[in-house]
Amino acid sequence: MYNNKDHINILTSLLVAHGIRHAVVCPGSRNSPIVHNLNECPDIHCYPVTDERSAGFYALGMAQATNTPVVVCVTSGTALLNLAPAVAEAYYQHQPLVVISADRPAAWIDQLDGQTLPQPDALGRFVKKAVSLPEPHDEEERWYCNRLVNEALMGRHAPVHINVPITEPLFNYSVPELPEERKIELTPADMPSHVLSHICRMFMQSKRPLLISGQPMNPYMDEAVLLVEDDERYIPDMVLYTGGSIVSKRLKHFLRKAKETWVVNETGEVTDTFQNLTRVFVGDSVVTADQIRFLLEQQPHPFVQMWEELLERVHRYVETYEPAYSQMATVKYLESSKFIVHSSKFKVHYANSTAIRLANIYACHDVYCNRGVNGIEGSLSTAAGFSLVTDEPVLCVIGDLSFFYDQNALWNQNLRGNFRILLMNNGKGGIFNMLPGLEQSPARDKFVAAEHHTSAKGICEQNDIVYLRAEDMTQMQDGVNRLLQEQSDRPMLLEVFTDAAEDERVYRDYYIKLKN
Repeated sequence: MYNNKDHINILTSLLVAHGIRHAVVCPGSRNSPIVHNLNECPDIHCYPVTDERSAGFYALGMAQATNTPVVVCVTSGTALLNLAPAVAEAYYQHQPLVVISADRPAAWIDQLDGQTLPQPDALGRFVKKAVSLPEPHDEEERWYCNRLVNEALMGRHAPVHINVPITEPLFNYSVPELPEERKIELTPADMPSHVLSHICRMFMQSKRPLLISGQPMNPYMDEAVLLVEDDERYIPDMVLYTGGSIVSKRLKHFLRKAKETWVVNETGEVTDTFQNLTRVFVGDSVVTADQIRFLLEQQPHPFVQMWEELLERVHRYVETYEPAYSQMATVKYLESSKFIVHSSKFKVHYANSTAIRLANIYACHDVYCNRGVNGIEGSLSTAAGFSLVTDEPVLCVIGDLSFFYDQNALWNQNLRGNFRILLMNNGKGGIFNMLPGLEQSPARDKFVAAEHHTSAKGICEQNDIVYLRAEDMTQMQDGVNRLLQEQSDRPMLLEVFTDAAEDERVYRDYYIKLKN
């Protein structure tokens, strides 16, 4: 029988799944639930060593002899600090020690309670990965715990540290068997051709595979998922995920229904966006996606074809939907311009929030967007910096809060006429109008959405920026044409004024008519 602590059982199950067979265990009460599990597990052989300083080196010797990861498990407090010499030695020998430390609950750290000191980063730079496990209370916390253990155990030729806070009672041994836990595997190093071939083969052989490329774009996927809803015919069994972050929350929630996800990136980073990651491949995501698309052209896949037909249906709707004067109408007109559609000259940057969501609907080309962390700061500065090191025209499409927050980007004597800005100003953070429930708060407009009555005209005058203004459909279209076509030695800015309530109505109308 195993201990009744979920996070300890998750840990034990994944130790076995990742091939760990040897554990050096030190005495203590707080770590006794972990030691109990290790001893109960038939796949793991335990070796007791009382002195933690010695125990660390025992584990190091075992790792040297077996060329496999070895656990060393200690109780809370200074017991962990005694492992530091062995861990430092293992770090420079590139030996995979797995340090598991029991810990007191976070609420009791630094409260003069017994054996309490900050443990999560106690081994510093001598471990390649350090995690502290949550004690799960729901499925999301179980997923998080599973992911953290996987991250620590995935293919590292170096020590790692897994800290395990444990609340009392400690001694309940009532669980008959370990849970079956998802294992995330890592294929390291530059992607050799046979690994790329394996990915492509498994994709093509899957019954319901789906290729998802993150940033820069996921055209029409948000709309397609809205139409699909819970139709199981469209749920993939395998998702191959390349590229960066995904804007659409609806798409992310839908892909969490998939059976598993394989990720390709250049760092080996665990990005478990859909909560079903099973494989991480270190390699070129662009090359992988291009190869998959090439194979699909040669050998169409029925499931992929079904999705392509759905996306084409959305595309036809997007082409025919004519939004009233609004931010949506502005982006649609911009993206229909021959200077954007039929020219690769413009390098287009979109700011966060509403701007990038509209780009997801209308842009049919690569765009730049700071979606790494998704903050509004720096969008204008990023595009401005881009413009300094290229002679090609650079366009930044940005909302008012992002623009005014980052207005100092224009306070730069090196800016030139190749930098163009489309500023959509509806007097607030319009994205907050889209959040269900927030309308009940009297603080929404003034304090959350930062309602204002500011114009960029004065900022442009003080920074020698050519300023254009639009307040209706005709002025907007004329302004966009000038912004994209007119020659200038100085940067140009078009400020398009819209009504926030009308922007919201048009945006919602777009989805309502799509659904119907």
